Amino acid sequence: MQIRSLRSAIYLASGVGLLVAMFAAAEFFDASLEAVCSINSFFSCSLVDRSGLTTTFGIQDYLWGIGGFVLILVFAGIAEKRPRETAWPCALLLITTVGVVLSMYFLYVELAEIHALCPVCVTAYLFGGFAWIGAIALVRKTREPARGVSDNSDEPPTAEPT
Repeated sequence: MQIRSLRSAIYLASGVGLLVAMFAAAEFFDASLEAVCSINSFFSCSLVDRSGLTTTFGIQDYLWGIGGFVLILVFAGIAEKRPRETAWPCALLLITTVGVVLSMYFLYVELAEIHALCPVCVTAYLFGGFAWIGAIALVRKTREPARGVSDNSDEPPTAEPT
């Protein structure tokens, strides 16, 4: 897969994830939106939101999602603007890894402590995971040794040293 395609996948995953996290924030404040994803007594945004367990380190969990997806978009943009610097894709990988770890913790709280699952939250976790997979692939791709012809459509071909 080309670097441009990987970047597009990361942008798409984090953009959709940001929209989902923003919807989670909206439904936290507008109880009528909770009905959209409250399917039964287990799949219920309402039960999760009203559990009192949706704050981590004093910050509402939806804010972690919004902030995390914004950071992913910013670091993906910086990595794109500086394609020859491998530190930016690595930083992007670090941010997405922290996001996945936080998502796993949030999922644990939902399943083990609240005994309910928020479909909106799980959707955000999945898109964060997609961005993480894209970041892994981007780091691997940017660390490949230079070949005679680069398959990175956004960088000029590099010549091998003689």
